[in-house]
Amino acid sequence: MERGVYFDGWFPRQHCYHPSLPPRRLTMVEDLAAYRATMLVWSALGGGVVSLPYLEDEAHGAIPARFRFYGFLNDAEFIQECRKRGITVFGVVFEHAWEFPVELNDDESVVLSLNETRGAGKADWLGLREFWQNRYPKLWPTFESYFPDGIRSTDGQPVTDPLEECAQRNIHGDPLHALWIEVPGSEHYNIMMERNNPVWREYLKGVIRTQIDAGVQGIQFDEAETPITSLQYGGCFCHTCMSGFREFLQQAPSRPAELDRADLETFHYGEWLLARGYDFTTNREQTPLFDSYMRFQRQNIVRYFGELADYARSYAASKNRDIKITGNFFNLFEHYYPMREKVDVIVTEMRNTTYRQPAWYRHAAAFAGEKPLVVVENPYGGVVPDLLNALRSGREFDRFRLSIYEAAALGVNMSLPYGSWMGSEIEDAFYAPHELCLEAGNFLADHEDLFAPATYSRLAVVFSAGSAFRRIAPPDLMGDTGDNRVNRQVADRGPFWSVAEALSDAGHVYDVVYFPDDELGTDHVTATALEQYTTIVLPGCTYLTDRQAVAVQAALERGARVIATAEVCADRPEIANHPAYDHMAGAADLTRVLEPQIAADGLGDTAYNIVQLPGGDAAIHLIRYDYDPVTDAVPVIEKARIEVTLPQGFQRVAAVSPHGDFEATLEAVEGERYRLLVGQVPLYGIIRMSR
Repeated sequence: MERGVYFDGWFPRQHCYHPSLPPRRLTMVEDLAAYRATMLVWSALGGGVVSLPYLEDEAHGAIPARFRFYGFLNDAEFIQECRKRGITVFGVVFEHAWEFPVELNDDESVVLSLNETRGAGKADWLGLREFWQNRYPKLWPTFESYFPDGIRSTDGQPVTDPLEECAQRNIHGDPLHALWIEVPGSEHYNIMMERNNPVWREYLKGVIRTQIDAGVQGIQFDEAETPITSLQYGGCFCHTCMSGFREFLQQAPSRPAELDRADLETFHYGEWLLARGYDFTTNREQTPLFDSYMRFQRQNIVRYFGELADYARSYAASKNRDIKITGNFFNLFEHYYPMREKVDVIVTEMRNTTYRQPAWYRHAAAFAGEKPLVVVENPYGGVVPDLLNALRSGREFDRFRLSIYEAAALGVNMSLPYGSWMGSEIEDAFYAPHELCLEAGNFLADHEDLFAPATYSRLAVVFSAGSAFRRIAPPDLMGDTGDNRVNRQVADRGPFWSVAEALSDAGHVYDVVYFPDDELGTDHVTATALEQYTTIVLPGCTYLTDRQAVAVQAALERGARVIATAEVCADRPEIANHPAYDHMAGAADLTRVLEPQIAADGLGDTAYNIVQLPGGDAAIHLIRYDYDPVTDAVPVIEKARIEVTLPQGFQRVAAVSPHGDFEATLEAVEGERYRLLVGQVPLYGIIRMSR
């Protein structure tokens, strides 16, 4: 398991300005080493979408003696100091272009103020457009010094205005802004850029080269789903997307019925919709050709993410370097899953950060599979602003501990915050008390032998990406409920989440098994994918590939119980007609009939995960949610009993926790049923069972 730090390093009590991050200091590196960090995300070299000279200044800019006095570093030096301590720094490639107000001296050779202006000189604009057009020859090298032949559009013409050429645009042709990163009331602005456009990808490759030359050990692609992000603003109808969608329809095996009389040689989806009264914002999922449009965009994000990832590895190899690749797989939406093949570690910004989310983490662990996964919190639509205020007041330390240990207990890593993002509206950054980060980082590092992706779970809940894609009115798309500044939860999240959350609420131990969609990537499911489990739940699995159906049928044939909830896959009679197959109306029925793998007396609201360690030992991770706001703590439980079903042969137990007093004794064994007596049970503990 990686131990990540969400290392924006933004300043307390100041806005979190994208895309450039504050300068780094040696003290920060010492803190990171003390936290036992192994990797940093959103951590360096973000300014490439201002300009490449600006990015080079972030990397190699001279540090005045006054700032050296306090240990300031440029980003290349920071990366090197982290490398000495075994910490991997990922350069962040943002996707959207920026323009900033600037104040200059009379001959435009010195920047007197930028972004936060003060009436200090000649007012103008500084950003990507000015770099591309060589607006400031006394400030920056020419664009041609980075791209000797310039960058040309697909029709062979030189591009002179990247914001005009590469902007994502709504159905009316208006350029789109990423409002979740523009600070309200500020003059600065961004334009959401279209990664489908080869012009923009060519520029991003320049950003990648500069970051690798600066020494990064990894590249992190933010906004990895571009342009699907723009659904919250009405989708993208730029010239690149419209011509690409037209070609997609032309190459489709069959023509959609809605286009029987359409001329696909001149077809423009936006104009076609407007002529029929659709604006791609109202009832978007019922808009004609919406599903086709989404298939087109999902294919594109996989293709072009892969192109940039491959380019980064290739360029690094040309410099005799190996680098790691990751991206922001926001909330682990299904369309990111095929990108897993291109990354070394998965990073995700969760959509809603709450005080209790075991189902989300079990799904995340399934998405990750054998690859490490690092989660970062989201300031919008969750508890982070309240938690920050409480921590500042010396309260809710146990709630912060829960936020870190819950993820670890359930199979992934929640990053420690270090000046992490608080959105564009809150004038602050997220820092947790130093002693809490020391505690969490050191406990996880000292006990890393108790973490592994394999489990002893006997219950599996299948997440079918193909079924999720094919649901009517997909609820989790970044549409009507998708404004990133609000992140509203929807009432109907679908049958999978209903089942997973009900099982978590009832204290069940379970794995999520990820069935990928076969249209976007390789279906890796084998006939033995479910052989570990005695019970398999298929919640709303209306679509199964042939390989997935074989895995389910193999489980049935060996005697596993298969239970479907909600709608089922109607075209798989070999499953539906099997005597070991059952169907239940919903999650409530399911929790009543399933025998729990762990039964606990006296532990209250607790989630469990049983990790199968290399060599066969079992590590029972338990995380308790019984926070008491009166005492401001999760109270320690003096004594409780746990019964757990595991393979025969375990004879010894040992307990560890961040506070050291947790204890466990093996009281009795009856076949595969083990009874444990536990004492001084903290909010997080691990019981190791050995043979």
